[in-house]
Amino acid sequence: MKTKFLLLMVSVFSLHSCMEDVTTVYDQPIPLMEVLEIPAENTQTPPSSSSTEQVFEWMGHMQTDNGLIESAENTNFVSLYDNALAALAFIANGDTARAELILDYFDQQLETEFYGNNGGFFQYREISGENGSRIWMGDNAWLLLAVNHYHEFTNSNKYQHLAYELENWLRSLQTEDGGLQGGINEDGTLIPKVTEGMITAFNAVRGFDDFHMGILKFLEEQRWDLTEKVLITKTQNPAYNYALDLYTLGYLILEDFPVDILTKATRFLNSQTATAQGKLVNGYCFDDDKDVVWLEGTAQMALAFKAAAQTGNAENIVLNIESTFIQSSGSETAIGIPYTTNHGTNFGATFLWDHTDIKPTISSSAWYLFVKQSFNPFQMEKNKGIPAEEKFWTNSGAN
Repeated sequence: MKTKFLLLMVSVFSLHSCMEDVTTVYDQPIPLMEVLEIPAENTQTPPSSSSTEQVFEWMGHMQTDNGLIESAENTNFVSLYDNALAALAFIANGDTARAELILDYFDQQLETEFYGNNGGFFQYREISGENGSRIWMGDNAWLLLAVNHYHEFTNSNKYQHLAYELENWLRSLQTEDGGLQGGINEDGTLIPKVTEGMITAFNAVRGFDDFHMGILKFLEEQRWDLTEKVLITKTQNPAYNYALDLYTLGYLILEDFPVDILTKATRFLNSQTATAQGKLVNGYCFDDDKDVVWLEGTAQMALAFKAAAQTGNAENIVLNIESTFIQSSGSETAIGIPYTTNHGTNFGATFLWDHTDIKPTISSSAWYLFVKQSFNPFQMEKNKGIPAEEKFWTNSGAN
């Protein structure tokens, strides 16, 4: 089973049916107006307004008896990140009961799993909750985000102890240079400091204090490209220093982040033929390889465009995403969105798992729902009152 988990893993430096009867299929990729400077001449009819409800139906269908959300149909694979995303999507839709089922599960695992690991929940596990593997800081930060939103939405402190433990553990990962250790691999080796995880934790830990100052110091000194004026990964392979999620999450998380980052993300823009539908789709890749359209990241771009009031780009991206709907194998009315349009490489040169383009996934579907609901999961803690002199992204010549 561990082998199966490894095959399914998504890199942290960061699922076959056609849907022609559910959604309109496009013969050409839908233009992204401002990004590609193509006139807004889209005359195709988008999917029906019930598509959001159909995606929610699918997400509910993926919830198991113990509250956990399976990441993709018939995979026996559960991701902490996907469960945090699903909880946030349920909360944003007012379905606190389903969110509670997810949060209850992890709250009940504090005494055994969390403390047994000396902090942190496993990144991956089976549907039963067994055979957990790898403790990744970034996904635990996403769980804290979900708990914080639940408390804000319900005006309660039901999971106060869970939030307290998650925050304290995230704080404990900070090193002298201000960065956060990424966690622990299954073989006991340390996960390096990952930019995407750090900015997520920066937002998830509420308020602004020395912890947040330390992260900003680290990012400015070690993860800011002064020439490109973008956050970078600083991987061992310089060819993969630039990652789409650092453009999208950077803009959505850091207050006063220059909006031109969304134009810079054009470097990842490409068109691919969707495996399930056989139609061209415009969207964004993980990295400069531009060998897939990463639908989760493309939805993140749509949300960033929406936050920037660039509604034309956001709407056109949504239409491209909606052309990739795949019907649930367990329901005639439930639909979801695959992880990528086609098979190719993940962030870096590692190939994606074999069902990435033919089964709907929680991550892409959840971010699509965020866009449709105009829900930025980072907005609640975006305005932290960062001193102007500490906003290196505005003080380094960025416009």
